[in-house]
Amino acid sequence: MSTTARFNRPARLLHWTMAVMILAMLLIGVAMVTSVAHYHALVALHRPLGLGILVLALLRLANRWRHPPPELPSDLPAWQRRAAHASHLLLYGLMLGLPLVGWAMLSAAGYPIGLGGAVVLPPILPRDPSLYAWLRSLHTLLAYALFGVILVHLGAALMHGLIRRDGVFSSMASRPIPYRSR
Repeated sequence: MSTTARFNRPARLLHWTMAVMILAMLLIGVAMVTSVAHYHALVALHRPLGLGILVLALLRLANRWRHPPPELPSDLPAWQRRAAHASHLLLYGLMLGLPLVGWAMLSAAGYPIGLGGAVVLPPILPRDPSLYAWLRSLHTLLAYALFGVILVHLGAALMHGLIRRDGVFSSMASRPIPYRSR
């Protein structure tokens, strides 16, 4: 069975914009832990990018609430429907949680979160070095989890686009992709 319904334009724009931002964020995060020479420049990119992801994730949730996603194909096995639902919950949780944990981590370290010029976010936790250490480990763990969930999401998208050809991939593509009915 094929699906012809598509996500609305804002959902598609937010999805692909955030995909690029999250990929950049993960790569910057890896570079931050491996580069001493460029650490401060990378952190200067990482912090506002994280806040941008948080804001866009909130916009995505609002858009999704007002414009529910298209139905999955009726012939999709129940376990795949549950897995799709769970993976989306996990993706949204991580897109919201990682920036918030990062903000909390920097607050606990006593580091200001500058967004450019005189704009500085207020701390959301009191300064606490032991809490900072715990949150830093949690931030890293969540980043690995996000990377893993993204790989599963990408694999599922490719399965729908290349193997099932059921229109699910096309529902999020910028243009509808022709597919063969099965």
